[in-house]
Amino acid sequence: MIKKTITLIASFLILGFHNISYCQGKFDKWEEIKAYHSVMSATFHPSETGDLEPIKKRSGELEEKANLLASGKIPAEFNKKDVVEAVKKLQTESKSLNKLVKAKGSDEEIKKALIALHDTFHAIVEKCQPGDGHDHHDHDGHDHKH
Repeated sequence: MIKKTITLIASFLILGFHNISYCQGKFDKWEEIKAYHSVMSATFHPSETGDLEPIKKRSGELEEKANLLASGKIPAEFNKKDVVEAVKKLQTESKSLNKLVKAKGSDEEIKKALIALHDTFHAIVEKCQPGDGHDHHDHDGHDHKH
């Protein structure tokens, strides 16, 4: 199981992330996505080194931020059908992850759900940005570039 998780994470890193810093100026109008990203970053990155305490402590907050994101107004330039659908998926997955944490799911299950949620978040970012030919993103001071 650990090998599978490491393989999933490595595959995700190899496939790459998309540039949040590139869109950061555009996301200035979308406070809910920035608030969600703040919690996602603070919980996902520790999980990459096996520390699941942040997500176990903040899964309810992540669900709350997803609910605010889904009920908030999406700025006109991002308000497209595929973005709306991805935001709804993010809300559903955030709720499921919080339920899993509350039910004391296994660390493996929690990590797998968090990785999927992170993927969904980045799908939203990808749908909101024009292609710049680069494959990178920044999470609170560190950059993933591929």
